[in-house]
Amino acid sequence: MAINIARRKFVAALGGAAVAWPLAARAQQPERTRRIGVLWNLAADDPEGQTRLAAFLQGLQELGWTDGRNVRIDIRWAEDVADGFRRYPEELLTLAPDVIVASGSQSVAALQKITRGVPIVFANVVDPVGAGFVASLARPGGNTTGFSAFEYGLSGKWLGLLKEIAPNVTRAAVLRDSSNASGIGQFAVIQAMAPQSFELTPIDMRDPGEMEHAIIAFARQGNGGLIVTASQPAVPHRDLIISLATRYRLPNVYAFRYYPTSGGLASYGPDPIDAFKRVTAYVDRILKGEKPADLPVQAPTKYELVINLKTAKAFGLTVPPSLLARADEVIE
Repeated sequence: MAINIARRKFVAALGGAAVAWPLAARAQQPERTRRIGVLWNLAADDPEGQTRLAAFLQGLQELGWTDGRNVRIDIRWAEDVADGFRRYPEELLTLAPDVIVASGSQSVAALQKITRGVPIVFANVVDPVGAGFVASLARPGGNTTGFSAFEYGLSGKWLGLLKEIAPNVTRAAVLRDSSNASGIGQFAVIQAMAPQSFELTPIDMRDPGEMEHAIIAFARQGNGGLIVTASQPAVPHRDLIISLATRYRLPNVYAFRYYPTSGGLASYGPDPIDAFKRVTAYVDRILKGEKPADLPVQAPTKYELVINLKTAKAFGLTVPPSLLARADEVIE
């Protein structure tokens, strides 16, 4: 009798263990590795692209996502060439990403052509509504949301900055991308802000060779300056643009700090690196189940005025003390 009671207790204990073991095993199983696709619009060896990527990876890590541990990050560098924007979006989709991060308007446009299902989070897009990427800033709808570059009204400040730092300039070439709404919109604001006596010459920047010829022809007439709008085609050709401005002594103003840090004269605009860190918050929320349609497009929160005093001196320009006092960074 004692043996039977002991046997029943043993069998009951064994059965309980058999039930508990699968539950414990399931609880200890690692979480599914998530997959993030990244479509960058710069070249892999571009320092600005690497800085943006580092900010993005750091932001993810701060939120608990580490490449190779609980997430796999697949990066493609389109290099601002048509073939890259055709080939790499397809490659990324074949990897079945949970979300894709897109840098710039061209990346978003290329991705939206082939998917309306995979979530897309963008950074540094000038006019996402005008480009048709989202229905509205507050309610994006669809599969896309992200962080815009700035409002069009900022464009007028570049003309004001140029006139303040180089008061003798009476003409300005405006480099813009005429193939999209943002390039047209930025030029329209600058045009609206310019006095009637001030001459503006739009120059398209799609073809670097044609752009170079147009800048040289403009510079020959004298008293000119240069405004480079926040258009993606300018970024990979920034060294060419800065060298032409320096060679032909065209005081030059830009939207982003990586121009004056590379030898340009001045810039005023949002911090582009900050956008790539902020974008990780939306990636995190989407990986945890939220939908892009419910996440409003956010504007920049950090703007900066940068002046390259060394370049100003080379141009024979005296920067007003009041302007230097307002600057967030002065390069000497």
